[in-house]
Amino acid sequence: MYRLGQISFKTLEWTLLIIVSLVFVFPFLWMFLTAFKTMPEVYQFPPTWLPESWQFGNFQTAWESGPFFTYVWNSFLVAAGILVLQLLTGVPAAYAFARYRFPGRNWLFGLTLIALMIPPQVVFLPIYVEMSSWGLVNTLWSLILPYGASAFGIFLLRQSFMQVPDEVIEAARLDNASEWKIMWRVMVPMAKPVLVTFGLFSFIYHWNDYFWPLIMTNSDEVRTLPIGISMLKATEGGKLWNVIMAGNMILVLPILAIFVFAQRHIISAFVYQSK
Repeated sequence: MYRLGQISFKTLEWTLLIIVSLVFVFPFLWMFLTAFKTMPEVYQFPPTWLPESWQFGNFQTAWESGPFFTYVWNSFLVAAGILVLQLLTGVPAAYAFARYRFPGRNWLFGLTLIALMIPPQVVFLPIYVEMSSWGLVNTLWSLILPYGASAFGIFLLRQSFMQVPDEVIEAARLDNASEWKIMWRVMVPMAKPVLVTFGLFSFIYHWNDYFWPLIMTNSDEVRTLPIGISMLKATEGGKLWNVIMAGNMILVLPILAIFVFAQRHIISAFVYQSK
């Protein structure tokens, strides 16, 4: 009887996992297949799964509809620039919160956690005014500087640094290592899975960000890829969905490639944090 109940539980578990997986995978699969269809196939009812003839030209049409290389390059510069700044500010802050005792530490860390609850849409107006007063509107700096520090990154790295044994740090200090060397040469390598996970989350978020570039830019020279995709839809009048889905594939494929290569570190980070 116990064996039968265990088999039933496993069957239910796998059934739920398959259903949840299909819910998440279906939109991406439909986008991928639509990107290779002709227009009559897109509007065909009942819809077909596989294209009758694979239209690779949809990607060329999407790419040539605007300065897509500029959009891609700007997205990379913004996402990478933000990540570098977040690591330069987040690692020292997380190390201080994890390993130092100073007046107001808990209060300051509480303010950091509060920042996690504030969406960018709430504070965009004062930041826009500030960027405008500095003459940075419609530049890549206006997309990078407001995100130069990450409360989520500080929290995640602090939790990881707190799990490093005190003996490791004391041994480094006995070898006359400075706090700067301990932070970057001892703590950071030991937190590599967490750093990779945070880097991936940060890069994906800012690569896909639509709201902030929409507010801060007004020319193709500094626009990012999500804005280019939305302009593609406006250019095509919302009708050439196969071309629009091809543009979305250009947006998603780099992220999927990065995730495939980094998934081992992501799993390691979550296992490490749960110990």
